[in-house]
Amino acid sequence: MRQLASALLALGLSVTVAVPVAACTASAPGAPGVDAVFTPADKQGFGTARSARSPVWFTLGGSGMTEVFYPDLSTPAVRELQLIISDGTGTPQRLQDVDVRTEQSDERSLTLRQSATGRGWSASLTYVTDPQRATVVTKVDLRSLTGRPLRAFASYDPSLTREGGDDTAATVGDALVASDVSAASALVAEPAFTATANGYLGSSDGWTDLAADGTLDGHYPRAGPGNVAQTGQLPIDGLARQQATLALGFGAHRDDALATARATLHQGFGATAQSYADAWHSYLDGLHIPVAVRGDPRLYTTSLMVLAASEDKHHPGAFIASPSMPWAFGFDRRVVPEFGPYTLVWPRDLYQVASAMLAAGDRAAADRALDYMLGVQQRPDGHLPQNTRVDGTPFWTSVQLDETAAPMLLAGLLGRTDKSTLDRLRRAAEFLVNFRKDGNSAPWSEQERWENQSGYSPATIASAVGGLVCLADLLTRVGDPVGAQRYLEIADRWQSSVDKWTVTSTGPLSDRPYYLRVTRDGQPDRATTYDLGDNNPGPIDQRAVVDPSFLELVRLGVKPAADPIVRNTLAVIDKQLATTTAAGQFWHRFTSDGYGERADGGPWDINQPTPNRTYGRLWPLLTGERGEYDLLAGDTPSATQALNALAATAGSAGLLPEQVWDDRAPAPDRARPGAATTSATPLAWTHAQYIRLAWSIDAGYPVAQPMPVTCRYSNPRQADICRQAR
Repeated sequence: MRQLASALLALGLSVTVAVPVAACTASAPGAPGVDAVFTPADKQGFGTARSARSPVWFTLGGSGMTEVFYPDLSTPAVRELQLIISDGTGTPQRLQDVDVRTEQSDERSLTLRQSATGRGWSASLTYVTDPQRATVVTKVDLRSLTGRPLRAFASYDPSLTREGGDDTAATVGDALVASDVSAASALVAEPAFTATANGYLGSSDGWTDLAADGTLDGHYPRAGPGNVAQTGQLPIDGLARQQATLALGFGAHRDDALATARATLHQGFGATAQSYADAWHSYLDGLHIPVAVRGDPRLYTTSLMVLAASEDKHHPGAFIASPSMPWAFGFDRRVVPEFGPYTLVWPRDLYQVASAMLAAGDRAAADRALDYMLGVQQRPDGHLPQNTRVDGTPFWTSVQLDETAAPMLLAGLLGRTDKSTLDRLRRAAEFLVNFRKDGNSAPWSEQERWENQSGYSPATIASAVGGLVCLADLLTRVGDPVGAQRYLEIADRWQSSVDKWTVTSTGPLSDRPYYLRVTRDGQPDRATTYDLGDNNPGPIDQRAVVDPSFLELVRLGVKPAADPIVRNTLAVIDKQLATTTAAGQFWHRFTSDGYGERADGGPWDINQPTPNRTYGRLWPLLTGERGEYDLLAGDTPSATQALNALAATAGSAGLLPEQVWDDRAPAPDRARPGAATTSATPLAWTHAQYIRLAWSIDAGYPVAQPMPVTCRYSNPRQADICRQAR
């Protein structure tokens, strides 16, 4: 029968193979299963093929393969696929029950390998996707360490179309097929599964069955709709039979998914993995390595690939923030109506990614990012949405003026002067300069860059001033001095007023003036209070809250690095927010930040009206921003230390996190200071900051600093040098 199946597949014909299972024709009991939630956000691996013909992305965690995205990067379609191993003694073990290490099996591709050792066994799993199809492929190598035969099972939890509570599941021949109204998946194996089961998670799924007595008894042929789970027994024993291949294919319908998975399985893991790796090699061959990391470029090349993998295949330029759902964003419907906000596109993060890709030599990616920004510009007013799904649909809708300025900054770096670009940038600029809300006028913003406060923010004002000056420069190039002068006059007025709006001389943190995180009323010497949010217990004086983000004023050229208020604010920031760890020095986002784990390491959640305090930890990307300041201050050694500190936060497969533990880590044996928390990993912004800082160290100044701004404000006496640098 196997030879006949191979012959039919070679002719492009689909085929099913009967699987001997226990006689069972009834649907699984226990509907609808436990509530569907997603896995923790601290991913160990992230991969996809370079080809747009493969709209599928996988993540890896401590339990094996975690979320898989299909058909786009805003749509998780899988919660988990992991192995269950039994050595015949005691309860079987899942991957999540043992230590799992994730590494790149090829340093120049996103080919990833996980290694695990359990009771009497060891396993190695290698993951790629099929460059020609929407299939994730896993090569399993299982070894018995005792000489006793093992039993191995694949445990699969689909969550199609972002929702895991409405799926149906069934065995079709030797395949496990799942579907909802919009998508389908099919899990097949080579050699084929010898037994299968479909059930409801938490009641009749395969793990619940196996954990009871070590035997897969409930061979239910179907389950659903509900939160279904599927299990297939692999014909490997860790002795004579040690290897198997799993192909998880996707499609709009069951037949599509099944045909996709079988076609990938038929071509073989070796050929698929080679094609996958070759495409990544080709991409990296077209780029250069900065001198700053040339001694060990692994994290740099991984960062490039992570950013490239973060772009949606069907929506060019849509780079998401992270392929993960941290904390309550993956389990609490009160926080978000649909899971997955980090799998969205923020103009702010997109600017960071695009400027890094441009520095690395991938101008095409930066151009696509700008095109995407301008394509999601809102009509009729011209502002950019807070964030969008990859298809451009707005998700959260607060106005953040730095995001509306982002395409102006990026267009300035790219030198884009085509009519379509300039027309849209003018619309964005008109929204920016005319913004009004609740009796307040720009550069007052409904939200600043940390997205939970309104007012006058130094970082937001820096972006607005920089964006207007960049646009004026582009307009001058195309012969529109009148338009350029209009925006320059506004930028000059805001630049000269930023200290008046955001610098306090009466605050409790220093006897000398310093920048505040934000002022609600543009009156920094007033004891105005506001609620910090994120489970902080009460209001706080605005003069007591500082934020390293004020350094955007220097990075964007709005203020010189030697400005005395800048220097004094750095001293305040370092005293209030810095923590030195074994990995290096890092900073909190702002005073009393609550966006992070609880004291015991439990997940962040919104728990009003009686807040259970949560604590924002240290942000590596802020260390990268400090490194860019160090370069402008003439301190290259400190910038290099910042680059090394960023690198020290990477996981075993080179993923960089949103946050690392501070000196209040809940469990020092598991959560040491400077190591990644359970925050979003990988965070595209962190990888972008690493890439950009590496190139900035080579250049001797921040490569994304807009020279028209620098020449106008922070270095006017050396305008010729500035223009040459541009």
